Amino acid sequence: MISREFILSIYLILGIYMLALPSYIQAETGWTDYVKISELVPTSRPYYEVKLPVKINPSGCRDKIWFYQNYKRKGSDKMFETLLEGLQSGNKVRVYVTGICNVNGYSEFTAVGIIP
Repeated sequence: MISREFILSIYLILGIYMLALPSYIQAETGWTDYVKISELVPTSRPYYEVKLPVKINPSGCRDKIWFYQNYKRKGSDKMFETLLEGLQSGNKVRVYVTGICNVNGYSEFTAVGIIP
C-alpha cells in the first residue's frame, strides 16, 4: 500500500512543477498597442529582434518589450521591411504575438501593423 507521505510528496512536487512551468506554456496571443520602435536588431542568430516600449504585452513572456521573428518564417522579410520603415519614419507599429517565448523571454510575433 502507498503511504500517505508518498502521496503528499507527489502532490507537492506536482504543485511546484506547475508553478515553475516556462512562461511559453502559459502565454497568450494578440496584438500589442501601437508604439514607436526603440531598436531594431538584425542578428547572426536565426532571428531578428525589435524593442517596442508597449504598455501591455499579451504574450505573458518574461521580457515585456523585446520581440523576435525567425528569418525563415514566411513573410519575415516583409515584416522586417515594415519595421525598418517604421523606425526610419518614426511611425508607430504594433505586432501580433504568438504566445511563444524564446530562451531570453522575448515574444515571438507573426504580423506587423504600421500607422502614420
